[in-house]
Amino acid sequence: MRHVERRHTITLAGPVDTVFQLFSPRGETRWVSGWSPEYLFPETGATCEGMVFRTGEGTEATLWTCVEWDTQRCKARYVRITPTSRLGLVTVLCRPAPDGRTTATVHYAFTALSSSGEGFLDTFTGDAFSAMIDGWQTDINHSLQSSA
Repeated sequence: MRHVERRHTITLAGPVDTVFQLFSPRGETRWVSGWSPEYLFPETGATCEGMVFRTGEGTEATLWTCVEWDTQRCKARYVRITPTSRLGLVTVLCRPAPDGRTTATVHYAFTALSSSGEGFLDTFTGDAFSAMIDGWQTDINHSLQSSA
């Protein structure tokens, strides 16, 4: 089965401690349309190492677990599995940037688990990934400006 990795960095209009929290499952509800995680552990949805939650439905039902939540280094890592398709590792690293802004580097590593996963990886090009993460930049910056 094929394995693909992609990385892209964006600049966000907020301080690193605020921006980093937006990469938690609860934080993403502020800027991801339709994002509605079902918290399995802990049921409160508190972000911590070992948390487990579910997103999506049908063939795109995905289980996630947080394997690293480091508020000192502003680094998060999640393992996600869409059983009918692919296994992924998502890493986000936030760093202070000039003028109170933040750079966020997002890294995805996917391994196909089936022909469906192989098909997904065919569409997961470098350009498509960069466009997706640039869309995150737009959505996050809009959320930060709306809450200011």
